[in-house]
Amino acid sequence: MKTSLRSFLSFISIIMIFTLAACGGSEEKNNATQKDDTPKTKDTSYTVEHAMGSTTLEKAPQKVVILTNEGTEALLDLGITPVGAVQSWTGEPWYDHIADQMNDVEVVGLESQVNLEAIAALQPDLIIGNKIRQEEIYEQLSAIAPTIFAEDLRGNWKSNFELYAKALNVEEKGKEIIETYDTRITDLKEQLDDKLNMKVSMVRFMAGDVRIYQKDSFSGVILEQLGFARPESQDVDEFAIKGATKEQIPLMDGDILFYFTYETGDGVATELEKEWLEDPLFKNLEVAKNAEIYKVDDVIWNTAGGVKAANLMLDDIENTFLK
Repeated sequence: MKTSLRSFLSFISIIMIFTLAACGGSEEKNNATQKDDTPKTKDTSYTVEHAMGSTTLEKAPQKVVILTNEGTEALLDLGITPVGAVQSWTGEPWYDHIADQMNDVEVVGLESQVNLEAIAALQPDLIIGNKIRQEEIYEQLSAIAPTIFAEDLRGNWKSNFELYAKALNVEEKGKEIIETYDTRITDLKEQLDDKLNMKVSMVRFMAGDVRIYQKDSFSGVILEQLGFARPESQDVDEFAIKGATKEQIPLMDGDILFYFTYETGDGVATELEKEWLEDPLFKNLEVAKNAEIYKVDDVIWNTAGGVKAANLMLDDIENTFLK
């Protein structure tokens, strides 16, 4: 009888073991089913409309090559250091005001002469360029990586900046930067008050060329945003009077004059600057007689053309008129 009882208990134990194993298997199966039903990570791809059409990126880029100087400033302000960038128009190889942020960034040629091999070697996941500068090599760039082009290079840095922020998938950050800048313009405009009635003249000296800058230039747009008056010859929606002659020196007169010189290192532009400033016609200008002539940095007031330069130009305006 005892033997039969032990046999019966053993039989019951075996049944229980199989039952528990079956339950465990069912639970694992259920868990597996639940994992299969878990929503997958949302697709992070996005499409950017630009000068050459539309480009879809699978995710926010990590390795960006930028092919304009103003674009380099945009990336840096958006918190992104490019892996490659075109060399600054002056500097070795970067403008002084961005040099400390460009460590380990590879030079990929000039805006006007891009080095395709250097770009390809960096294996970027996004290239940002400009239709005016690089339209002829768009297809070659696109074969290296997704490529987005701005339409043109205008005086207002904001127009391209918004495209760059979208291309980098940091639109909110871009909006914050523009809002901060606009607030600064509003605040500075209020501080300048009656000084805005002063007619601001701008002149640029280059090797073999003197220009009188008008409203549709980088610095002209900023002066317009602040509400400054301009001399009649400069108060037009054009870029500049190029190739000015000394007979046109009277067009430079104003209540205050800022001039900047594009010097490449050979001293030619500096000599031209000196020649014109010492010309009797120039010295006869009311602005010269009143000693309201100021030399400013060509990079900041014209050549760089980006968000960082815009803020540094506002520093110059503030220091000149308010301190």
